[in-house]
Amino acid sequence: MSSDGTQAQRPPERAAHERHDRGGCVIRIENVGKCYHMYAKPSDRLKQALFLWKRTYFREFWALRGVSLEVARGESVGIIGRNGSGKSTLLQIIAGTLAPSEGAASVAGRVAALLELGSGFNPEFSGRENVYLNAAVLGLSRREVDDRFDAIAGFADIGEFIDQPVKTYSSGMLVRLAFAVQVQVEPDILIIDEALAVGDALFQKRCFQRLEELRDRGVTLLFVSHDQESVRTLTSRALLLHEGRVRASGPSGEVILEYRRLLHEAERAWGRSQAASLPRAVPASNGQRASPRREFGSLEAQVESVGIYNSAGEATSVFHPGEEVRIVVDAVINRRMNHVNIGLRIRNKQGVKVYSWGTLNQDISIWSGRAGGEPVWERWFEAGERVRVEFRCECTLGMNFYEVQAHVSEEHDRFYRDQHMLHWVDEAAFFQVIVHQEEYFFGGVTDLRMTASVQGPRT
Repeated sequence: MSSDGTQAQRPPERAAHERHDRGGCVIRIENVGKCYHMYAKPSDRLKQALFLWKRTYFREFWALRGVSLEVARGESVGIIGRNGSGKSTLLQIIAGTLAPSEGAASVAGRVAALLELGSGFNPEFSGRENVYLNAAVLGLSRREVDDRFDAIAGFADIGEFIDQPVKTYSSGMLVRLAFAVQVQVEPDILIIDEALAVGDALFQKRCFQRLEELRDRGVTLLFVSHDQESVRTLTSRALLLHEGRVRASGPSGEVILEYRRLLHEAERAWGRSQAASLPRAVPASNGQRASPRREFGSLEAQVESVGIYNSAGEATSVFHPGEEVRIVVDAVINRRMNHVNIGLRIRNKQGVKVYSWGTLNQDISIWSGRAGGEPVWERWFEAGERVRVEFRCECTLGMNFYEVQAHVSEEHDRFYRDQHMLHWVDEAAFFQVIVHQEEYFFGGVTDLRMTASVQGPRT
């Protein structure tokens, strides 16, 4: 029996600095499961050790069950799921710090992992000493660390604290140093579990730039984060874990949509439990319908259609910078309600969100005095009532292909702090922005309307 109370098990097959022979695969997880023994009281653990297998004093808890995954060299894969879904357990098995109870895990190459804040650091050692200690664990010689130390210290950017004990570090300083070590040792596989959520905005920007550099150089990336946009941007495909099992896998955008659907189901279940405890009657919902892959929601209101038009009201799908864009969302409200928000999100073909706006955003502008009109949030809609919202803007987007996502939500708070999704639709509409380079040209995701002027010769 192992120290964590699980049955004795064969360690996962590992091949350091070797290539798998099939398709350049560097990570292979085959039907992996991890079981823990849960004891009601400490004495039961002792009884189990004394009586061995004559009697069972524990219950089994499977943190993972039947998980399979293959990752090719240079691929970027996201792992997402709710807290307790088994993400960290899977990463620990891949990193080699945890052995599976069943199945096999095979990893080829040098693995650098940021699994827990400050893991692998000795709190009594200085930052400098911990750099050498961590790099040695990753297989670097003293001379190799000497050659890279300035780059590590420069990236961490913690100044004179590099020679202070890490027990005096803030959480931000700790993750700076840990990340700097892992990315500067040029690993074959880099595993990151939520560590970047601690750093400040500027450090996170530098981290993401470094991750993109490593990815472009062929480093395999496993990335766990609750930041869906980061997963969408950094990874090409993803794995969704739920209660220890694989719920979905495939292109990152599709898996993230399934994750949001899962979160919505959890929200509905919680809402039903809360409603059941109320002494008053609660309006019944129309219920969840079987829906296509790219939509979800309670359907107490629905997006019926989304159209894209030019300034003349003509349907179109191509715009030039400076032209007016009109996006029309038609929705139906299926029960009497207020606090309605009808909105949209625009993403480019790389999956990056470039803009979002809704009637609640407009209401906030009205309440703050920046705009006039009557707030939609305060209006009551009757069951079966149809509503059309027209969004207008001047096209300031860069040359790209764009997706429009549309939604109807119930906002229990005036500032987006308590949202209930009634209907969300991915790929509701599409349009393209093109630029005539001979007339007007700029680079990037948006037109900042910049000007350039020569101020004369400098003396």
